[in-house]
Amino acid sequence: MFKRIFILLSLVLTSSCSVFQSSIPTPKHELRGVWIATVVNIDWPKNGLDDIEKQKQDYLKILDFYENLNFNAVIVQIRAAGDAFYPSQYAPWSRFLTGNEGIAPQPYYDPMEWMVQEAHARGMEFHAWLNPYRATFDEKLEILSEDHDYYQHPDWMLKYGKKYYYNPGLPEVQQHLTDIIAEVVTNYDIDAVHFDDYFYPYKITGETFEDRETYIKYALPQQSLEDWRRSNIDSLVQKVHNTIKSKKPWVQFGISPFGVWKNNSTDPRGSDTKAGQTTYEDLYADPLLWMKNGWIDYLVPQVYWSMDLPAASHKKIVDWWSKNSHNTNLYIGNGPYKIRNNSDRAWDRKKELPNQLKFARENKNVIGNVFFSAKSLMSNKEDVLRILKKKYYHKMALPPSPPLPINVFQNRIVETRFEEKEGILYFSIPPQERQNLSYALVYVAKKESKLNLENTDNLVSKIPLSESGNFSFDPSKFKGKKILALSFINNFGQESRPKIIRIN
Repeated sequence: MFKRIFILLSLVLTSSCSVFQSSIPTPKHELRGVWIATVVNIDWPKNGLDDIEKQKQDYLKILDFYENLNFNAVIVQIRAAGDAFYPSQYAPWSRFLTGNEGIAPQPYYDPMEWMVQEAHARGMEFHAWLNPYRATFDEKLEILSEDHDYYQHPDWMLKYGKKYYYNPGLPEVQQHLTDIIAEVVTNYDIDAVHFDDYFYPYKITGETFEDRETYIKYALPQQSLEDWRRSNIDSLVQKVHNTIKSKKPWVQFGISPFGVWKNNSTDPRGSDTKAGQTTYEDLYADPLLWMKNGWIDYLVPQVYWSMDLPAASHKKIVDWWSKNSHNTNLYIGNGPYKIRNNSDRAWDRKKELPNQLKFARENKNVIGNVFFSAKSLMSNKEDVLRILKKKYYHKMALPPSPPLPINVFQNRIVETRFEEKEGILYFSIPPQERQNLSYALVYVAKKESKLNLENTDNLVSKIPLSESGNFSFDPSKFKGKKILALSFINNFGQESRPKIIRIN
């Protein structure tokens, strides 16, 4: 089919016109993530007692649904309440996975390893989402495994409301949680570790979080209870960051705090909101400090309100975070679970969520969105999906790389060997070139002058790489395209200089 294939000597990166022009230009780098919540089986598994094959099929349905929307990251909850969705020396198997806490899957397999592989096979990042401090979800203590920390370390536990929490002020708790992160990062090929908004628990009227004894023992002289609590969270965040980077520097650390840092009624630096609780004052979390000190790679404030809600306007909060985020990637957490399911009538409109995406794209400091939660768009949202698919997610995008100062490729082309057989291009990467490569990217164009590597219309394939370094590409699917550009993504999410190939 092809008379000749040869390497062009020059790279042409000029602009090109797209056959399909969306009214909302697609950025090349944009996180498109979705939270897959496992606690009380919100998203997956649908039931802990489902057989393994059904659980697997249900997980794949989620991946396939979001792959069809050109999403590029899943944030999967692997620790919900002192438990684990993987074999751990620090926590029992989750009852949300197997129906009975402490009981392994039967027949045995490692769900985490399998979930990561399936996400990567679809070109999606896998972010391991852990809830560090919640020890139990309710008062049904009889269903806990004897290996649960509630029984193994009762002195670590504080009851608040109907749940038990790890005491954040205990150094041994911080070390335990850090060891858990080290176990996950060491044993699995994850792309990120992810914390949500549960630090100190949301306040309950009439309840007291009884950590004063720990405060008296460990607080610095003249340190207030509030500042001490924040210092405990800061300490864990710093330790987790250092642990991740010491094990695998390319694994990112991301946190998704409650959307309002402070209201400006209590601090002029805060947002023009009237949130009943705030990240800084009630949950004792200080994301601004974490960003300043370089302890996190990305931040996803949960801005689950509608665009113009008076008490907490989505527009005002996004604008506030965009002006107060530094030294990190900023994504916005969106709440499609509210669509036609909320007292705020703005969510009845099919364009509420699309308008939020448009607002994010118009803000140069926002480089992605994450949806809570996976099941939210998977039924009775066809009108919203049509808008998302047509205007926002009709082309693939690459996840942003972490905020590193230097591209380790240093403008280098990754040399590959290739041959054509019956119209298929077969590539192989020499062993010395394979280290730390994750994906091959393929761009196509009609001619050299139309090739633009920043235009997502030209990006047609993201191919997961195996250990063998071999992969293939079928250019016959793209009739009339004579130019192919091949580049590679490393485990930091950085892209190599492309090799240009002419196909005749």
